[in-house]
Amino acid sequence: MIRSVSVKSLAKVNLDLRVLHKRRDGFHELRTVFQTISLADTLEIAYEPARRTELKLEDELNIPDNLVIRAAHAVLESVRVHARVAFRLQKFIPMGAGLGGGSSNAAAVLLALPVLAGRAIPFETMIQVGAGLGSDVPFFLRGGTAVALGRGTEFYRLPDIAEEPILVVSPGLHVPTGPAYQALDQGLTFPEPSSSISSFQAFVWALTERHSAGAASAFSANDFETVVFGQYPQLKTIQRRLRKFGAAGVRMTGSGSAIVAIFRSKAERERARKALEGDRVFRGCRVMPAALVSQRSYERIWRRQLHDHLAPDSHLTDVLWPPLTRYAQ
Repeated sequence: MIRSVSVKSLAKVNLDLRVLHKRRDGFHELRTVFQTISLADTLEIAYEPARRTELKLEDELNIPDNLVIRAAHAVLESVRVHARVAFRLQKFIPMGAGLGGGSSNAAAVLLALPVLAGRAIPFETMIQVGAGLGSDVPFFLRGGTAVALGRGTEFYRLPDIAEEPILVVSPGLHVPTGPAYQALDQGLTFPEPSSSISSFQAFVWALTERHSAGAASAFSANDFETVVFGQYPQLKTIQRRLRKFGAAGVRMTGSGSAIVAIFRSKAERERARKALEGDRVFRGCRVMPAALVSQRSYERIWRRQLHDHLAPDSHLTDVLWPPLTRYAQ
């Protein structure tokens, strides 16, 4: 019997990002705040028990070493079942833009496939499997607002904030992460660690007290901006224009190249979006209206998407996570 589902795989943005120093293991010590947003890919999954595992992915972009397949192998190995699983991935999240599309796709498989297979994976195990696929995959298992420390794999949930309207501007530039880190390592923009941590703390305190990314944006920073804006001046110009058009806060996400503008209302966002249509700076850019998504909303989205395959009483509690399958064996 084939069990199928179609799910939305949401993007993320970095509301703040500090790169403190290079660690002995070769990675960088980070402080960042992740936030899920409503911009999303669509992933269709068809599951059928089988004597041996066969995985198939339909992906118009033919992404090499796609995390969807790697995540599916990890799930089936973890629950010790064989199956034929067919995936169809429709990409709407720009690739290589700092929006976490690939990691979100992997997390979608980790959340949905065990439900279709009638198996339960403890959340702690799911986090470990996710971390093996990518540093920010575990974040997408619950979404919302979270502080990430270390390599960006140690997450701590923050209280939900307002689901403010945003514009995501993708100029179509691919900013290689490696060279951006190398530029920071050369001392071009490294702030003093104590100063960087203090200003990061100020942002987190403002965010939790005001429950608004826009209101806290005056305290925010992204250490990659100076380096990347120096290499791609168009990004700095986009940021400046968005501020001129009334955004409460504007930041590059990750190491680029997407720029995210937070607005106080949908009306302000729409006025800005219409103004951008006639601005030559934004020619060739994808300008995508979206909104911040809280953890409460994120989990509701997932329960709604998986509703037909969940245990009858799973909707009665918001405590159990991940949600329970109706096919438990």
